[in-house]
Amino acid sequence: MKDCCSGGNNGEYDIAVVGAGSAGFSAAITAAEAGARVAIIGHGTIGGTCVNVGCVPSKAVIRAMESAHAGVAARRFAGVHVESKVDDWSALQSQKNALVSELRDKKYEALLPEYENIDYLETNTPARLIDGGVTFDGQTVRASKTIIATGSSSSTPPIPGIENVETLDSTSALELERLPESMVVIGGGVIGCELGQMFARAGVRVTICCRSRLIPEAEPEISAALQASFEAEGITVCSGVAYQHIEQTQTGVALHCETDKGTEVVNAKRVLVATGRRPNTQHLGLDEIGVDTDARGGILVDDHMRSSNRSIYAAGDVTGRDQFVYMAAYGAKLAAKHATDQSVKPYENSAMPWVVFSDPQVAGVGLTASAAEAKGYDVKTSIAPLDLVPRALAAADTRGLIKLVADRKTDKLLGAQIMAPEGADSIQTLVLALKFGMTTKELGETIFPYLTTVEGFKLAAQGFDKDVAKLSCCAG
Repeated sequence: MKDCCSGGNNGEYDIAVVGAGSAGFSAAITAAEAGARVAIIGHGTIGGTCVNVGCVPSKAVIRAMESAHAGVAARRFAGVHVESKVDDWSALQSQKNALVSELRDKKYEALLPEYENIDYLETNTPARLIDGGVTFDGQTVRASKTIIATGSSSSTPPIPGIENVETLDSTSALELERLPESMVVIGGGVIGCELGQMFARAGVRVTICCRSRLIPEAEPEISAALQASFEAEGITVCSGVAYQHIEQTQTGVALHCETDKGTEVVNAKRVLVATGRRPNTQHLGLDEIGVDTDARGGILVDDHMRSSNRSIYAAGDVTGRDQFVYMAAYGAKLAAKHATDQSVKPYENSAMPWVVFSDPQVAGVGLTASAAEAKGYDVKTSIAPLDLVPRALAAADTRGLIKLVADRKTDKLLGAQIMAPEGADSIQTLVLALKFGMTTKELGETIFPYLTTVEGFKLAAQGFDKDVAKLSCCAG
């Protein structure tokens, strides 16, 4: 660990950043660029969740499994037969680990020498906040402002018996040295769907169990379509279940669930728990310095990322909201600007995109129909199945749909969701449409390139007042 009193600071800084992940580095760099003297206090591997155990490693393996599955998927084209399989899981793990190491170095470790006014202080124990600073490992850093960016960790659901079962979380699942024969995934959210499908494509027999439905924040039509797509690949989906108990057996694990058909038992070699994440606030001593939290421990902040203690800010997963790496970096930048007395606009997430890297991908922005109705809008919707999108027909892959939500009174777009192979890249078009207040009529009149997935948004917009099935190709 670097001595906090080196460099002539005497342990005094303008900004102390607790956490060395995406949010922490975003805050530190923003503050340093404003001329502040900054201390980053890191506990654990530098780079945080995203680069080390989250976004980067998971998406690398997901893409590899998509490629492996492409051999099977190619059979949808007449006369095409390709064989592909995973024959060396350890080699794939090594490649993934090399990528993680490379990005951790380039995006975190190698950046530190570029900023003379940032000191990185590595701790052996979690840091604790005190009035006017932070204490750790018997040392104290004094700072006029502190930004908390300690992220989140996997949470364990209160299923009876789970404390006696050897479980996997998203981190340990991605570190498996051998693939199990079977796996039950508890949780149908983003992580459960992404990793469940990934392991299924690697040859694992997968069952996904969830209390409500797959991707519960998605429109119900999207959730149903994704479940149908998963089941077509051989993944078993048990939705709307109540967990009774789970136990370790001689052959693996047994999850007992209450379904509409009665009690069912799901047996598998391993169990992956993917039921959400909890903010890492338990060791910070927040009560002692007047920082309020919500029921799950997330730090409550205003629209400038300030906590109830006005000298302390928080950003990213530790706030318990908008748990995406890009929103963490965005919020941290706002916090650092405000903490260094720069002009800054309030936190804004009304046009925040989100993506599930399943196949087909699921992505959305803005309000769902039910959320819009709850806000008092007179809602109208349009749904365009992918079999109306020429790109999907040419690709012989019509799994999915597009749904638009709009205000009937003003015709303004309120939200959009897409399930399509290129849904992740396509959603940004609707982000801009919502950001700049477009109407469905304006979207339907916008020129889109032909034979693209994103053209489906134009078709869906036209579907508010036309029968799109009766239009010719490229009809305006």
